Amino acid sequence: MYEIKKSIYLDFTKNQKAGLCSYLRAMVKKFPNLSCDKIYQKFVDDEKYYLEMNCSRFEFLQDILYEDWFEKDTKKYLNECIKYYQYKEKQRPIIEANKAYEKQKREFLRRVKMSKTPPTKKQIYYYEKLCKKYNLEKTELTSKLDAMEKIDSIIQQHSADYKIPNNGE
Repeated sequence: MYEIKKSIYLDFTKNQKAGLCSYLRAMVKKFPNLSCDKIYQKFVDDEKYYLEMNCSRFEFLQDILYEDWFEKDTKKYLNECIKYYQYKEKQRPIIEANKAYEKQKREFLRRVKMSKTPPTKKQIYYYEKLCKKYNLEKTELTSKLDAMEKIDSIIQQHSADYKIPNNGE
């Protein structure tokens, strides 16, 4: 797509080209099911409407909107955008799988780090309070991970105590 940008709209300034290309790319993304010709026609119709209303974002297109070279360049760019988004959509499962793998890896590394650090004062205090509340025997907390797992297991075992009873019970 970036190579195409170098070969189209050669008469436009850098800002004009960037604004127009960005707008066209957004249109392709917004209407993924439309063909290149339909997106181009929609763009031309919208631009014609806004030019008539004197509130166009692309006033520099007023004289060249119906030129053949402009249509050719625009369709060329729209086709590239369509190909880009189709390729990106095909890559989605791979990207999602990579994200899931990276998330698992981060979680594993977080747990490894927690297993090597001593428990915090808050964890120790909370664990002791839970043991006292449920008359459980205290054991030595060796790490943050150990404390977290023991606290979670106590809460899971006594989760019925945390639920609010319904009026029907």
